[in-house]
Amino acid sequence: MRPGHSPAPGSCQPPALGPGESPSGRRRAQRLQPRSSTKRPRRRLPLTPGLPAARPPAACAPARGQRPLLRRKRRERPRPGWLREDGGTTRREPVGGGASRRGPAPEVLLRMHSVGICGSDVHYWQNGRIGDFIVKKPMVLGHEASGIVIKVGSSVTHLKPGDRVAIEPGAPRDFDEFCKIGRYNLSPTIFFCATPPDDGNLCRYYAHNANFCYKLPDNITFEEGALIEPLSVGIHACRRGGVTLGSKVLICGAGPIGLVCLLVAKTMGAAQVVITDLSTSRLEKAKEIGADFTIQIKKETPKDMACMVQGLLNSMPDITMECSGAEASIQTGIYATRSGGTLVLVGLGPEMVHVPIVNAAVREVDIKGIFRYCNTWPMAIAMLASKKVDIKPLVTHRFPLEKALEAFETTKKGLGVKVMLKCDPSDQNP
Repeated sequence: MRPGHSPAPGSCQPPALGPGESPSGRRRAQRLQPRSSTKRPRRRLPLTPGLPAARPPAACAPARGQRPLLRRKRRERPRPGWLREDGGTTRREPVGGGASRRGPAPEVLLRMHSVGICGSDVHYWQNGRIGDFIVKKPMVLGHEASGIVIKVGSSVTHLKPGDRVAIEPGAPRDFDEFCKIGRYNLSPTIFFCATPPDDGNLCRYYAHNANFCYKLPDNITFEEGALIEPLSVGIHACRRGGVTLGSKVLICGAGPIGLVCLLVAKTMGAAQVVITDLSTSRLEKAKEIGADFTIQIKKETPKDMACMVQGLLNSMPDITMECSGAEASIQTGIYATRSGGTLVLVGLGPEMVHVPIVNAAVREVDIKGIFRYCNTWPMAIAMLASKKVDIKPLVTHRFPLEKALEAFETTKKGLGVKVMLKCDPSDQNP
């Protein structure tokens, strides 16, 4: 382009520099020139009948890093709300756990059918706390439960109204590092039914995270679905202990948790299982469902109990599962477990206990704790559906929801094994 020659209309090229003119000098001169008070007239294009007015073409496209002259306004998508019992939605923290940092969790509304009473429910009812979990306001109890789906959230695809489901009561609120490694039960922000401040599901209707509701096969009853919760404790304990084919196992305590540990250990291949307890009736139940040996505790010392166990098995057990939380029972577990074996602490007792820790250390007895369970519902459902495990004999008492107080009193007195509440007035069947 020749010096002083003006560019063609619509061209993106600036005018050429004159003799002795530099780019910085031109920009400085342009800033010093006064601006014209007259506005440049806008170019209007003729309208075509039936068509909207066209925009005049830009002289040139914006350079990289510059904002375009015309920006399209972002459309806001409606965010899904939470399912209410009346069928509407509202923005709130999910009833049955959710992922608050990732948006709302999919929910289902359930008509509750069967809810078992756990020892922790009675403990909250009587004492108002378990360890650091303190009841500070009225709380709905119940976490061993099953029901039927009556409504589903818009994002739920694996369940539909009419499905019978078992409820896993613990649902992570955040996808943290524990969820990443598959141990979501250790998440500090987990929602858990009937653990302060979270309400449980001992009610007529209940909304829960759909990802933690599992469809029940036709050959599994509602009561069996509710008992998947304690059965999961047994599965998690046996996994942590490493029960396998040929294992010799000691179980301390023949309450509901001790009995499910017995059922799962035998299913996983344990060759011999010894179970101990104070109650004759519970030991009889243990013998009925598969225990090889039972020991009724009277006034024996922990070392004496360990010798009795060794005499019955002709060796020390590979794995001990302590299900009572009693100090003397924990001591028995350490003395009884073979060197290099594993002691799993299932029961929760006092915060501080005296144990022969040096005895465990010099014999390399691994002491492991468990906190609830994780990734157990699919295995439990498979066990029940294949009839590898028969958990029905654990239910000894049934009450309608209207007699919940009587049911709790029965559990408090230690009568029977598992007390079941029936929440659906039109269906009181197992």
